Amino acid sequence: MKRYIAPLFLLSMLSACGLQPLYSGGSKGAVASTLGTISVAAIEGKNGWLMRNALNDRLGADNVGSAQFRLVVTLDDQISGFGVRADDTVTRERRTLRARYQLISVATGETVLDATAGSDAGIDVVSSEYATIAGENSALENLTQKVANQIVTRLSMYARGE
Repeated sequence: MKRYIAPLFLLSMLSACGLQPLYSGGSKGAVASTLGTISVAAIEGKNGWLMRNALNDRLGADNVGSAQFRLVVTLDDQISGFGVRADDTVTRERRTLRARYQLISVATGETVLDATAGSDAGIDVVSSEYATIAGENSALENLTQKVANQIVTRLSMYARGE
């Protein structure tokens, strides 16, 4: 009996903490409605193409002429070797993807949000150059997804007024 009382007590405390779902209201809610009015500016390079597609997928932006906000993203993508053998060959690389993004109001031209997001991944350097390049590309694709998630989460918080 006692083992059921503690979880019920904790559950009742949770309802009093003030947490509210970020996407309350579903596709008609304030957050989803705001995210749908954001257009993503073109981003230079392969990593930019991946990032723009990932952001558009998450934002659900189908606002060809009715965008209220423009998202401008600048990417910094670096690969550095950090595992080195005695013969100076690199055995491990770190790929770092950082994004500085600005949410700009189309009506006023004012920057309403200026923030950064980023992530990194480790890559094994093997004897096959093809396998190493494939690992670097996979890392870029995964990092792009992670950083896009971070950006959309922050945009959602802005849309909610936090």
